[in-house]
Amino acid sequence: MRLFRLIKIIYVVLRFGLDEFFLAHMRVRWLRAPLNLLLFMRDTSKPRAERLRLALENLGPIFVKFGQLLSTRRDLMPTDLADELAKLQDQVPPFPSSEAIAALEATYRKPLREVFQSFEETPVASASVAQVHFAVLPDGREAAVKILRPGIAPVIAHDIALLNICADLMERLWADGRRLRPREVVGEFEKILHDELDLMRESANCSQLKRNFANSDLLLVPEVYWDFCTTDVMVMQRMYGMPVSQVGALREANIDIPKLAENGVEIFYTQVFRDGFFHADMHPGNVQVAADGRYIALDFGIMGTLTDTDKHYLAQNFIAFFRRDYKRVAEAHIESGWAPAETRVDELEAAIRAVCEPIFDRPLREVSFGRVLLRLFQTSRRFGIKVQPQLVLLQKTLLNVEGLGLQLDPELDLWKTAKPWLERWMNEQVGWRGLARTLRKEAPNYVTLMPQLPRLLHRLLTENGTNRSDDALREMLERQKRHNIWLMLVNLVLIGIVAWGICTST
Repeated sequence: MRLFRLIKIIYVVLRFGLDEFFLAHMRVRWLRAPLNLLLFMRDTSKPRAERLRLALENLGPIFVKFGQLLSTRRDLMPTDLADELAKLQDQVPPFPSSEAIAALEATYRKPLREVFQSFEETPVASASVAQVHFAVLPDGREAAVKILRPGIAPVIAHDIALLNICADLMERLWADGRRLRPREVVGEFEKILHDELDLMRESANCSQLKRNFANSDLLLVPEVYWDFCTTDVMVMQRMYGMPVSQVGALREANIDIPKLAENGVEIFYTQVFRDGFFHADMHPGNVQVAADGRYIALDFGIMGTLTDTDKHYLAQNFIAFFRRDYKRVAEAHIESGWAPAETRVDELEAAIRAVCEPIFDRPLREVSFGRVLLRLFQTSRRFGIKVQPQLVLLQKTLLNVEGLGLQLDPELDLWKTAKPWLERWMNEQVGWRGLARTLRKEAPNYVTLMPQLPRLLHRLLTENGTNRSDDALREMLERQKRHNIWLMLVNLVLIGIVAWGICTST
């Protein structure tokens, strides 16, 4: 099977003239003329980027999905390729309903009529990895049932193996191959697909996002019906909404479109900076709008996470950027470890200024975050700045949010909407409220640790030498006697903070 698949890939590569990517290397450049003579019937008049997109569409859904990932790696891809691959759409014919029913009955080990009160055989959505059917549970709750494509795992394994072969050839034979790190990109793609094949993982993602936005007036997330979920099947609450891309229908439903666009930006920043857990596949097909104007999130296979350190430095970068404080942007890159420690702040500052300053001379609504990110990534390569894997998903999501927001409201000002939210968040993190919240969070640990300090210090001193430890221990005990009153007061303050935190949270 793999041999036939490889033959088809070679045929498609030659048919669309993609051999030019490989024949640029001097060791195989001599093959270009013979191939052109043999394949004189092929049409290579289209730009190389368009031919690459058409080839990926011809190779099927896994390659389409890979092309979508490549389109987000603007730090690696040439501009023309990234722009064209962004046009790829994951449009996959559904698999037969009989196969879906057979898969469900194999999963539940009973006839489908004993699992669901009713089941709609016609799927409502179909993608490369799974498709969705509507159903009614035995207790009358309406549900959406997501089913993995039968036999998809070995297909993905074969295609990933072939992509690795292509990546290895690209590194060896394409002039820019090594710089673009194709094997690393294939590895990242394999991880994403592996995660998408586990629907229990997606169910957990959905459940986490629902908790994060419980009682939210901005976002609705379906409830997961855990009793019906397995690694191959995800069953969740059926949501009723209008596709976010149908702006005309939203207006007819009296949805406040400018407010909806602003809410989308706020949801993004709330997920990223408040929770550090964000929906990383927010294209229009995965977003609907409820009758009350709230967004509805769907498809939770690709989620991003950020550490507190990532959130802190990201916020500093965004705010410094809004304030045109390019020196602070450069410093934050170095402090976070994203840029090498030996990087000169003044040089990085000047490079960032050259990218960002021109955009401030135009109305903000005309500025594309995507273009700014592209220029910043080009600058990053010059200074050896490492692209953080967790930030690639963030970049992808930001581009989705920008496209979605501007589709709803061309006058949307992403910066004006984001700046006050970020400044408020930073004040909560670094001001007195942030300090109080940190103390409330850590107080139980402090209270538990303090009585153990003498024993821990004694152990440390003993390990460093018996003679010195005796003298040091006596001195420490004398000091402890003198400071007992202060320790007691500190404990009382910490206990009070904990109690205050419990009272204010209830």
